[in-house]
Amino acid sequence: MLTVMALGAGSVSCDDAKPPAKVVRALVKRTGPATMEIIPVEGQLPYCMLFTTSEKGVIRQLTLTRDNRSIRCDANRPVANTSFRVPVKEGKVRVYVFFSDEPVQTAWVARQLYELRDRERITAMDMRLPGRLFMETLEFTPETGGVADAGTRALSVDSGAR
Repeated sequence: MLTVMALGAGSVSCDDAKPPAKVVRALVKRTGPATMEIIPVEGQLPYCMLFTTSEKGVIRQLTLTRDNRSIRCDANRPVANTSFRVPVKEGKVRVYVFFSDEPVQTAWVARQLYELRDRERITAMDMRLPGRLFMETLEFTPETGGVADAGTRALSVDSGAR
């Protein structure tokens, strides 16, 4: 009985174990009321593709290419060197960033996202894709920006009156 007590006293409970830290693979940067850039962090696989799913259920592929494959993505630079517009009327979106070690057919990913659309959470393990794959899920909520959001530029005039 003493042996059992000694072994029990030296053990660590599973409740005391800290969960593994979440690896951040990409960041979302707001560039306007309804526009964003996705910026991969250092150390990611060289190819990526972006998709969004909105609260209204719309799935969009953001990284469209002529050959419909993932693109090269450099660390600390916006994906495709561009900002992406999110329609305000569709509400908050989940941004799925897929990193891979080789170019991947985006149609495969689109089909699987459609099949998994009712899931609350999607992980890289849910995807059936070749090669190595990492995935980051980000969120972005577009906002109305008044006149500037309607496609016109706001003009401010300084009358010089003080």
